Amino acid sequence: MEQKLYIYHKKKENVMATLDLRNTVKEYINIADVRLLKMMKALAESYQNDEQETVTLSEEQYQMIDKRREAHLKNESKSFTWEQVKQNARNAAQ
Repeated sequence: MEQKLYIYHKKKENVMATLDLRNTVKEYINIADVRLLKMMKALAESYQNDEQETVTLSEEQYQMIDKRREAHLKNESKSFTWEQVKQNARNAAQ
């Protein structure tokens, strides 16, 4: 399995590399009960399955995306700010 080095940032406060994350997870595994180990196994298997699936778009789907983008750039479609999107999601949840 290929190993990649990622660095995770949390608002410029903490930087944790993949090796740090791996060590933290190993600590959890070392003290885990059967329930946690089963959940971690299921998560790992799900992740492996997701990695193997490749999502591709058809030519028709690419053309539809291009048309929507062009309409957006010409101000021919409705757009929302991030704040509006968040408010709409909050309203929908009520």
